[in-house]
Amino acid sequence: MASGSPDDSGRQAALPWTPGDVSENATEALQALDTYKKKDPSKVVVRFKAVGNAPIMRQNFYKITASNRFQAVIQFLRKELGWKAGDPLFTYINLAFSPAPDDTVSNLYKSFATEGHLIVNYSTTAAWG
Repeated sequence: MASGSPDDSGRQAALPWTPGDVSENATEALQALDTYKKKDPSKVVVRFKAVGNAPIMRQNFYKITASNRFQAVIQFLRKELGWKAGDPLFTYINLAFSPAPDDTVSNLYKSFATEGHLIVNYSTTAAWG
């Protein structure tokens, strides 16, 4: 064997973990997954504001489940406006950016809430960006 290899001295290389640690890590990982999978029952107040020539909604405040993806907000808005899937709809947060459909309402609210509301602007044409 080449000199300097771990087997020269008859010692085994120390592993960074022991077999007992694997079961502890697996249990911890499973608990983290279970926590992630749980639906957040809390609600977020979403305020819809029309931009440009978009129709104004009669009621513009809604409570939406925080664990929903933003895609659910888009689908809800389409239903409330009576728009089909092919009709153009552009959504923005605080007149600034268009969120990804897979963002959660909770994360958007935590990061961009204004006066206790998540403000979602909507338009029939691209208004920004």
